[in-house]
Amino acid sequence: MNSPITIQKVHSSDLDTLLTISKETFYDAFEHLNNPEDFEAYTSVAFTAEKLLSEINNPNSAFYFALIDGEKVGYIKLNYASEQSEFQDDNSVEVSRIYVRSDQQGKQIGKQLIDFVITKAIEAKLEYVWLGVWEHNPDAIRFYERSGFVIFSSHEFWVGNDKQTDILMRKVL
Repeated sequence: MNSPITIQKVHSSDLDTLLTISKETFYDAFEHLNNPEDFEAYTSVAFTAEKLLSEINNPNSAFYFALIDGEKVGYIKLNYASEQSEFQDDNSVEVSRIYVRSDQQGKQIGKQLIDFVITKAIEAKLEYVWLGVWEHNPDAIRFYERSGFVIFSSHEFWVGNDKQTDILMRKVL
């Protein structure tokens, strides 16, 4: 079912809501797949109010909520220029995070968020959109492939003391 979404920029006044939805969606997606100690070590640093507020206020990052009938059902984080985790390329944008609440899966919300990023990148005359996705997340990899992304590399991603591999994917515009 395709539920049309509204996309709303996240501001510092939205910090508590962003923190709640960030933790909820990340835990739902990955907690059961990771060692509890490593997962706690990662999330206790990655999902703090101070860290998220610094990311919201960073001029090279932008968060957007996905809303259905006024309810925040997901979010996306974009990184530009020096804030990108890998390339720091002024001609690209990184999709750093894209999450949808588990009870909202299957409504094409992720696709609408990806389409939003692609439209923004084209309007900004960027050359490509890229992202990293955990190698053990085949559903997400297929989703990105259906959206026109292709695998071009990989990098390490640490969850606590657990070295994991992210597949890097890009869509040339």
